Amino acid sequence: MPNIDENLAFAPATELRELIAEKQVSPVEITQLYLDRIDRLDPQLNSYLTVTSEIAMDAARKAEQAVTDGDELGPLHGLPISIKDLETTKGIRSTAGCYVYRDRVPDFDSIVVERLRGAGAIILGKTNLSQWANFRSNSSMSGWSALGGQVRNPHMLDRNPCGSSSGSGAAAAASLAAGTVGTETNGSIICPSNVNGVVGFKPTVGLVSQDFIIPISSSQDTAGPMTKTVMGAAMMLNAMATGAAKTDYAATLD
Repeated sequence: MPNIDENLAFAPATELRELIAEKQVSPVEITQLYLDRIDRLDPQLNSYLTVTSEIAMDAARKAEQAVTDGDELGPLHGLPISIKDLETTKGIRSTAGCYVYRDRVPDFDSIVVERLRGAGAIILGKTNLSQWANFRSNSSMSGWSALGGQVRNPHMLDRNPCGSSSGSGAAAAASLAAGTVGTETNGSIICPSNVNGVVGFKPTVGLVSQDFIIPISSSQDTAGPMTKTVMGAAMMLNAMATGAAKTDYAATLD
């Protein structure tokens, strides 16, 4: 366990970002704190399919060096973020929860992951989900995948975590990341955010790139943020959104 207050794992992304910029906590410390919590708590929750400890800690050390050197910091600098496993992620297996993709490790990022990294986020790993975004049969199991098993709601382990971004919702609720990314066709961000008690929303389709995300519907699919506060979700959306005339969603909040 790092030598910092474990309660920092429950802090909103905005507070963590300020503490990192002010050198009151380091990206290495906060990343290790989340990794320790995942190791301790996630065996009960199954919210992660893949945890990338070495990759995350390497990124955290680089983020810490940037703070030490006085470099210009991105809006998510040093914040550990986890990605639903429909998103193509460089160097990290990307599976849709499907056994046949268990060894698929892409050599490039989706646009969303690329933008999050560009904003300074540290990728902790890939979250479990309803396999193939629950687009398998009329009676498929919400929050279950062949690779990850059944995601459990951290508030009550025998309650439905809701799909298909169930792992992202559970990980955010259990403070196993500063924020997570879900994807939605129809309810797959909103439902797990609701039942796991976090802030998540579906951006207008087209605001966030659909490229290199395993799809259901090009007219409905989008990635979106899931985290503890509205401000934190707005910060994540700022990084994820594309387009020349971008809005600062965090700046419009009071």
